[in-house]
Amino acid sequence: MNLIERLNQDMKTAMKNKEKTTLSVIRMVRSSIKNKEIELKQPLTEEEALDVVTKELKQQRDSLQEFEQAGREDLAQKARDEIAVLEKYMPEQLTEAELKKIVQEAIASTGATSKADMGKVMKAVMPRVKGRADGKWVNRLVQEGLQ
Repeated sequence: MNLIERLNQDMKTAMKNKEKTTLSVIRMVRSSIKNKEIELKQPLTEEEALDVVTKELKQQRDSLQEFEQAGREDLAQKARDEIAVLEKYMPEQLTEAELKKIVQEAIASTGATSKADMGKVMKAVMPRVKGRADGKWVNRLVQEGLQ
C-alpha cells in the first residue's frame, strides 16, 4: 500500500474512532499533497508524496521549537501530538552510526577536505537519506566530519 492509500485508509479509521488530532493531521497532509498535484499538474509519485510529508513534519518541528521558546505549553503539546502522527508516515529513521557511515563515504567520494566543500558533501548525502534523517542532524555530522 502506498503512502497516499495509507493516508486515505487511516483517515477513514480516524473518522470511525473519532481521533480528532489524527484526522486533522491527515487532512492537512492530503490537502498539501493535492495542492502539490495541482501545482505539478499530475499525480504525485511515492517519493514526491513523501517530500510533502517531510515538509509538513519539518514545519511542525519548527513550530514546536517556537512554542517552547514562547512558553506556550498548550500549543507545544498540540504540535508534539501532530508530529507523532506525521512520523508514522515516514520511513524508518537512520541510526547515528548508519548516518555517520554515509557522511564519511560522501566525504571520501567527493574529496572534501574543509568546510568550504560542505555543499558538495550535503549534495551527495541528502538524496541517500531522504526522509530517513533530519537535515539539521545531517548538517551537524557533515560539519563534524570536515573538521
